[in-house]
Amino acid sequence: MPRPASDVDVRVAREDELAAVGALTVAGYDADDYLRLPDGSYDHEYAAWLVDAAARAEDAVLLVATLGDELVGTVTWCPYGSSSAQLARDPHQGEIRTLSVAPTARRRGVARALVAECLRRARAAGLDEIVLSSRDELRPAHRLYASLGFVRRPELDWDPVPAVHLWAFSLAL
Repeated sequence: MPRPASDVDVRVAREDELAAVGALTVAGYDADDYLRLPDGSYDHEYAAWLVDAAARAEDAVLLVATLGDELVGTVTWCPYGSSSAQLARDPHQGEIRTLSVAPTARRRGVARALVAECLRRARAAGLDEIVLSSRDELRPAHRLYASLGFVRRPELDWDPVPAVHLWAFSLAL
């Protein structure tokens, strides 16, 4: 039986869990085939970036969600100045990247708890906007973002590699 969302704890990843966090990130993307490029090939370059949680943790805040002792989700919070940010360029902005939930923990409030912690951190830092990018086919994530008040920002859409189009979203705080 799924645990209620109130059982989800979110915290900063510990150094001794970074390899597991990287593997969890890739597993979440792989479960829905989100590392498959439009031509059918596997995006090894992005998968390598995702699995390298230690590098992401150097200039961003790597958050994890747990249910009991089990790591079940992760997100990268990029405060202003993080080199991992792709859209957030102004001092009033922060960015959410690499939201991933273990397939076995989906629909338990894990993603919502991770994004809520990013919102809390943004407000605590005095930021007034959060931005993020998402592949157009990540519809479950888009529904989550909309339910939290994020809006589409087509003028910020971009293509990190040929034939991969990312939709942009933002939330005014």
